[in-house]
This record gives sequence, C-alpha cells and structure tokens, in this order.
Amino acid sequence: GCCRWWSNAAKRIATLEFDRMRKSMGIIVTSKSGGNTLLVKGAVETLLERSSHIQLQDGSVVPLDEKSRKAVLASLHELSTKALRCLGFAYKEDLGEFATYDGEYHPAHKLLLDPANYAAIETDLIFVGLAGLRDPPREEVFDAIEDCRAAGIRVMVITGDNKETAEAICHEIGVFSPDEDISLKSFTGREFMALEDKKTLLRRKGGLLFSRAEPRHKQEIVRLLKEDGEVVAMTGDGVNDAPALKLADIGIAMGITGTEVAKEASDMVLADDNFSTIVAAVGEGRSIYNNMKAFIRYMISSNIGEVASIFLTSALGIPEGLIPVQLLWVNLVTDGPPATALGFNPPDKDIMKKPPRRSDDSLITPWILFRYLVIGLYVGVATVGIFVIWYTHGSFMGIDLTGDGHSLVSYSQLSNWGQCSSWDNFTAAPFTAGARTFTFDDNPCDYFQAGKVKATTLSLSVLVAIEMFNSLNALSEDTSLLRMPPWVNPWLLLAMSVSFGLHFLILYVPFLAQVFGIVPLSLNEWLLVLLVALPVVLIDEVLKFVGRCTTAAGPKRRLKKQKGE
Repeated sequence: GCCRWWSNAAKRIATLEFDRMRKSMGIIVTSKSGGNTLLVKGAVETLLERSSHIQLQDGSVVPLDEKSRKAVLASLHELSTKALRCLGFAYKEDLGEFATYDGEYHPAHKLLLDPANYAAIETDLIFVGLAGLRDPPREEVFDAIEDCRAAGIRVMVITGDNKETAEAICHEIGVFSPDEDISLKSFTGREFMALEDKKTLLRRKGGLLFSRAEPRHKQEIVRLLKEDGEVVAMTGDGVNDAPALKLADIGIAMGITGTEVAKEASDMVLADDNFSTIVAAVGEGRSIYNNMKAFIRYMISSNIGEVASIFLTSALGIPEGLIPVQLLWVNLVTDGPPATALGFNPPDKDIMKKPPRRSDDSLITPWILFRYLVIGLYVGVATVGIFVIWYTHGSFMGIDLTGDGHSLVSYSQLSNWGQCSSWDNFTAAPFTAGARTFTFDDNPCDYFQAGKVKATTLSLSVLVAIEMFNSLNALSEDTSLLRMPPWVNPWLLLAMSVSFGLHFLILYVPFLAQVFGIVPLSLNEWLLVLLVALPVVLIDEVLKFVGRCTTAAGPKRRLKKQKGE
C-alpha cells in the first residue's frame, strides 16, 4: 500500500545507487506540484551523521540536537539487540542544483554519473525515523552450525549489518553460546583492520563475527586465513562479495538471491540458499573421499597379496600355485564387482565428528601402508599355505583332507620337487577330483606338475574368498564390522555374491574348469578354504582397533600439552 501511495504521489526521476561506503541509497522524485525531493534509506548511524534536522510525530521539522540523536540511537540499540535489522529513513527538499532536475539532459546530471558525488548530495538530510525488519534464520541453521563445530569446521560471520543486530543473530543461530563473552570475538570491519595482530584473532577457537564489513575487509580475512594454511569456503550473494568469493578456496554463491556476478566468481552455486546444504555437502564430500580410499585400500591390499603369493612361491621353491590365466581372472572379474560396490558405502556414523584433514595430507599414511602390507602378507601366506597344507597334511585343524586319496609328501620333498627324478622308490597314489581321476604310474614326479591341480584350485579359491572378506574390511577405514555390519552396503553383498557365483561357475562347469586348470572341491575342502580365508577379517579388526585407540589418544595428548602450557 505504501509503495502504491508513493507511486501515485511522486515520480522517480533519478536513483543514487547503494554502495557499501556510504551505506545508503537515494532517489530523486518529483511530486505532482512540481517540486523535487530526495528520499534516502540506509544504515541508521550513517543517516544520522548526514542529517541536520529531524521530523517529529506531528510533522514539524526541528534541528537534530544531541538529545534527539541519543534517543534515536537508543531505539536503534533496543531493536538491534532483538535481532532486528534496522533501516533509517530521511529526506531533503532543498536540493540546490537538483531542484529543477528533470532528466539526463539537465546540467546537474553529470554529477549523478560519478557515485563518488552521492554522499555529498545526501547531506543536510531531515531524519524521519527507522524500522526494524525481522529476517528470522531458518530452523535448521542452528543444528547445521552445531554439526560444523563437531566436524572441526569454524564458522565466521561477515556481514554488513549493525554490530548489535549481528551479535543477536549469532547468539540466536548458535555461532556464540547464550552466555559467551564475545568482546574478543565480535569486531566491526574497521576495528579488525586496525588490529596489529590479525592472525592471532583469526586462530581463536570458536565462532567469530565481523559486522559492518566492506568488500576489502572480507578479502583481507580470506587472504589471512589462506596464508595460515586454512581451507576457506566463503558464501555470498552480492556484487561486493565477488572479490572474496574469487579469492576463497571454495566460493559459494546463492542460487536464488545471488547476483550473476557472484555466481560467475564462485566455484559452486547453492540452489536453495540454505547453509545446512553446505554442511550436508561437506559430509557427502568426506564420504566420497572415504569411499575412494576404501577402493584403493581394497585393491592395493589384494594386489600386494597376489604379489606376496608369487614371491613366497619362488622363495620357498614349491611348484607355482597360480597360473597367469587364474590371476587375470581374479584381477579382472572377481575383484571388479566388490571394488565397484565399495563406491556405494554409506558414510561412517561419526563422519561429521572427525576433524577435517589438512589439504596437504597424503592419501596413504604410514599406518595405512603398514595395514596394507600386513593384510597383503597374510593373503600371500594363506594362498601359498593352503597349497602346502594339501600336499603335506592329511587333516588340518580337524578337517579331513584324505577323501580324494592323494599321497602326502614332506615339506622337504615339496620344496625340492625338481629333484624328484633322483628320489628312490618315490610313488604317488592316484586321486579323484570330481569326475576325474589323476594317476601317476608312468611318471610319479608328475604329481608336482599335473597333480597340483587340486592344490592350485584350493589356492585360487582361498584368494577369491580372502578378497571377498577383505572387501568387508574396506567398508570403513577404522569402524568395526560390529558397528558397521556388511548389510549397510547391500550392493557390496550383491557384488560378493556375483564374484562367488562366477568362481563357482568356472569350478563346476567342466569345460570352464579345464580352461582355467582347476577341479571341483568337496565340502571338507571348502571348509578348509573358509578356515584359511576368514582370519583376514580378524586381523584387520585388530588393526582397526589399534588405529581407533591411536586416533583417540592423539587429541588427549594434545589437550594435556595445552593444559601443561
């Protein structure tokens, strides 16, 4: 209604655009009677500084004395501390050379082309009053800031608002706690620039507030934080925010209220203008990074295991447990589905309670590399170990392996199998594998070549099984499977089923078994495979427990050190 009344009563003929320096905006209007008036709105303090008179409730205009100024500032303080954004209003009727201004052909128009002249035009104003505008923060902002605090992300508020209004809003949204002493945490832009040791202030724990901030203040804050090694994400919507958005590591523009300039200067645009979306994006980013590490952790530990098995085979002098086509099958087919499924891991339960990693942190820490090596070494030992067990043991941990009728040899014979032809009275009994029977009457030494087909099958099956169980280890870097069970990622269970299914396919389809040089396994032999493969989960659970203890002890040690200082 107010806008319609003004539209009928007066016509706008010029606009003095808002800028951060003078913190006001003015328009020149011409009334129906023909006279020109300057109407100004802006920050209450700056309008008071440029006002010489004040209009009272009865419409009379009197000089603005100190008493009136204090009364207006008291009203401003009262409204500001209630988290209201305050806007002052003033006007001017004695416009001098603009009294007859009627458009761009008027001689005074050249003064409007330079914004530096606007502050001089907006002087000797008649102050009318002020209004408190309520811009309530969204309900979810408080929780989002709590999440930031838990995640080790510091929230700094940089605003053009009045200091008291900004402080009240910061208390309301949780940047500051209700009873917190913020005398050393809340500064105007000018106060901050006047400080000698700005970096010490920026390193303080908890939230910080900078009010009545200008574009150069924002840039300086971002620059100092980056110099200190911090990763800075900056949000903004106006043209004046663009330089700081460009300077920040991550510039985030508002998609709804943001100007095109701000959007162009930013790295990302927030479609819903909601701060909690940024926090959710941080959680998503951490989850993606963790899943990438899970993929790498799984692939490296598995491949180290394959290398270890080949190395151990050569070092021990036993027959080759795995042939190239089998290793290629494991790498290309059996490993593939679980590795892909690890990309769908849900976030760790405590993902937003961990401190942020430094931008220069290495992807693989010495501890993680040690874990890779331990798991990889076990994969190698298990793959070679089951090969040796089949040749040298009739039973292992209560599991009978004599059902196929194969001959047992000593470890010494197995590791010196190349000298078999010189052994006296060496014989190898025939053994069965599925529908096939292997006999060695013509050449008993062939027991270590063609006869290794069953031991090779056991090695390959252990390698496949152990890598499936190892994919469960990769669900989380440090969280136990008891807290994050396998079914949190149904895709991984499906992928494991596909991989096991493919392995069963080549085992139990005769044509494929011949291609891959393997034979079907009995139930007892499968029990042995599982017995040898399952400890990989227990080993990594122990390593995860040690990792959690080390991580938990780190902050405690730092805290004790700070208390000692």
